[in-house]
Amino acid sequence: MSDTGIDFSAPAELRKWPSLNKERVSASLGARPYMIIEGTLDECIRKFMSQPTSQRHLYEIHTTAQSDLVSAILSADHVVELARLRDFLEK
Repeated sequence: MSDTGIDFSAPAELRKWPSLNKERVSASLGARPYMIIEGTLDECIRKFMSQPTSQRHLYEIHTTAQSDLVSAILSADHVVELARLRDFLEK
């Protein structure tokens, strides 16, 4: 996977925002995402993808920025795209 310039073995954390009525509690109310797992970017992507689609907007992955493709905080939509890329590269 080095062809893409993405290091899927980089350290990362999967975090989840507290929610109320299936929506994120605002940071302006003092909410902060809490850690679900700490591992590699690949492990965090796999754990994220195992979550129900309807709840994925509550999650984000924190990692070291690597390029234009991988920022320090990855939103749900970004993680889905990285998962597709990773799966494509594994074939």
